[in-house]
Amino acid sequence: MSKKKKKYYTVWKGHHTGVFESWDDCKAQIKDYKGAIYKSFSTFEAAKKALKGDYKDYVGKDKAFKSELTDAQLKKIGQPNYNSISVDAASSGNPGVMEYRGVDTKTKKQLFIQGPFDEGTNNIGEFLALVHGLAFLKQHKSDRIIYTDSRTALSWVKKKSCNTKLERNEKNKSLFELVDRAVNWLKQNSYQTTIVKWETKAWGEIPADFGRK
Repeated sequence: MSKKKKKYYTVWKGHHTGVFESWDDCKAQIKDYKGAIYKSFSTFEAAKKALKGDYKDYVGKDKAFKSELTDAQLKKIGQPNYNSISVDAASSGNPGVMEYRGVDTKTKKQLFIQGPFDEGTNNIGEFLALVHGLAFLKQHKSDRIIYTDSRTALSWVKKKSCNTKLERNEKNKSLFELVDRAVNWLKQNSYQTTIVKWETKAWGEIPADFGRK
């Protein structure tokens, strides 16, 4: 069995900032800290350099992307509709610390963010992000479409149910309260917003991606 590569964690905003050598140490700095900003690096030197710089140069920064699809496939898919918002979630562990957000697809301006939540999953985050996006667009009477890269979230929203296998407990109580609110919103509201699957293979990571991979 191959040995798991060590990671170093830079925390720009948290209870304490700095470079941490384990996920548990990083988690302690971001848990229950609204707006925590952090990212993992493969070397201590890279993490230390990032700490001294601007987090905007590291978190959510696009990597050079070149699609492996053929020209014909790319032409068929076309370009993203920029009259839209994009939603995504990030979870460190499954379950683990999870957060989600929505951004303007073209400018990547953050429109909303929730978390971090303890003991969440990426699927739950994607679901909550999509419902939050639907409610956000309805509240603003917007005709924009919404992009998600999660087929699971699309399915759950369509069924108006969060079919997670994660069990409820005291640690994720607040998270499941949001899940219940989201499900109730879907059952009690109608919406005209078109939900579209983000074409990752053609366009790269969805604009709302947290850039922590």
